[in-house]
Amino acid sequence: MIERFIYTEFEFSVSNFPVTGIIGPRQVGKTTLAKNFAYQKPFVYLDLEKLSDINKLNDPELFFNSIADHTVILDEIQHKPELFPLIRSLVDEHRVPGRFIILGSASPELLKQSSESLAGRINYMEMFPLNLLELDNTVSQEDLWVYGGFPEPILNGGKKFIQRWYRSFINSYIQRDLPSLGLPADPSISRQLMVMMASINGSTLNYSMLAKSLGLSMPTVKTYLSYFVNAFLVTELPAWYVNIRKRLVKSPKLYLRDSGMLHYLLGINDRDSLFGNIAVGASWESFVIHQVRSVLHIDDEIYYYRTQDGAEIDLLIRRENRWFAAAEIKLSLSPKLTKGSYLAMDDLGITKLFVITPGESRYFYESTIEVVGLKDFLLVITN
Repeated sequence: MIERFIYTEFEFSVSNFPVTGIIGPRQVGKTTLAKNFAYQKPFVYLDLEKLSDINKLNDPELFFNSIADHTVILDEIQHKPELFPLIRSLVDEHRVPGRFIILGSASPELLKQSSESLAGRINYMEMFPLNLLELDNTVSQEDLWVYGGFPEPILNGGKKFIQRWYRSFINSYIQRDLPSLGLPADPSISRQLMVMMASINGSTLNYSMLAKSLGLSMPTVKTYLSYFVNAFLVTELPAWYVNIRKRLVKSPKLYLRDSGMLHYLLGINDRDSLFGNIAVGASWESFVIHQVRSVLHIDDEIYYYRTQDGAEIDLLIRRENRWFAAAEIKLSLSPKLTKGSYLAMDDLGITKLFVITPGESRYFYESTIEVVGLKDFLLVITN
């Protein structure tokens, strides 16, 4: 079994917090991690989409008290938010580390009862699709980019299986998961919105354009999009705009979180069709950003920077209230920088800029600018 990047943090959390929450999209490996972890006491696993397990919770207080010496794993917790107040009271009565593990396919913003009821008792961590450091050459960087990082398709399937898997995955979200989280959109509108988001992947977000294309109001589009963000299907990368003296771009950039899902929605099914598609550059940028996100510290912040006069940096990482790393993302083995990169470095006080390419070469472009491959950059920001 592949050791996931969050394993060490998960181990720390279970050893120190009464409730640990792992959140992330479906099929990303949350259940596998939780069920294969070496707990210090027996555990009981309940799938809250399985009728026989739900029936065990007809009297949840009685059931939980009968296994008070076990770690209780509750999978797909978003289906039973009414359990949170009970979990809180049980933890307060008997506060020991590793009492509950909750797994969910929705963000804490959608699990409002969780954040309200378990404040101070729960430690959340987010699980991403597989990254290059986890795979450790088991899968090539190019295959991971082309076919995405969900474990089942990338580790077990050929091209035909991968296409069928993503079709089923997306249909499940549109037909069942998003409506169950409260998304009021008709499934046909949700599918249309997903395809549109794939087509503008890597662009600054324009709610007005999306609303006009869908025939909906801007507030409605914003509401719909928030569900896709909170279900871990898309990411909004915020712009950094503290400098009020500059004419800054303030809209976030929109990215689909998994490159395999992006490519399925764009009709891309292999390397050749990817490199022949106009979206290839934005796809590489999206892939890099989410590979980076998967290894960041929980309190790290990421941004992009752009001004109206052309200053731009693709990726900024802020750690402990200072710039930790900055990078331009180039789909080229011999990248060239524009004047905008230097302007942005001056604006932000950046003393070193990385240029991330799909190759493995590492060298200094200039004294303050270093060209690196993606894997080397991941190692830099995790060391």
